Amino acid sequence: MEKWFEGRELNFEEFLCFSLYSTNHAMNRVYAPILKELGLTYPQYLVMLALWKKDGQLVGELGQRMDLESSTLTPLLKRLEKLNYVRRRRDVEDERKVRVTLTSEGHALHERAACVPGQILEAIGMTPDEIIALSAQINKVRKNLESWTEAEG
Repeated sequence: MEKWFEGRELNFEEFLCFSLYSTNHAMNRVYAPILKELGLTYPQYLVMLALWKKDGQLVGELGQRMDLESSTLTPLLKRLEKLNYVRRRRDVEDERKVRVTLTSEGHALHERAACVPGQILEAIGMTPDEIIALSAQINKVRKNLESWTEAEG
């Protein structure tokens, strides 16, 4: 047991990293059957959420927004393209870049996926305001960690 936390002894279950890790696994177990009905994996769903929010993004900006490397994002996009949810095309202004747009099937999937947030909210058992506040705190932790790792080099 560690004694660094204001003199308290913490079990590993009380460490923030473990809480985030185990919560991530629990969330994935909730999402998996819901998304399976839509024929999507969780990472594919996140890509679709980003495109439903802003269609026609460049692969680079989509990767930056999702914090994904091109080597991770490209296979996701290829699979979504194979499912006919997205289309990838060279950007007309800069042919070195690839733009991702939703197909009509991708737009239709948005309607079918409209129930997902409500199901997740029900499973979490918190109010929307509580979830927004918690997300803000978790995002603050992430940003602080990113700043720290950048400063440490």
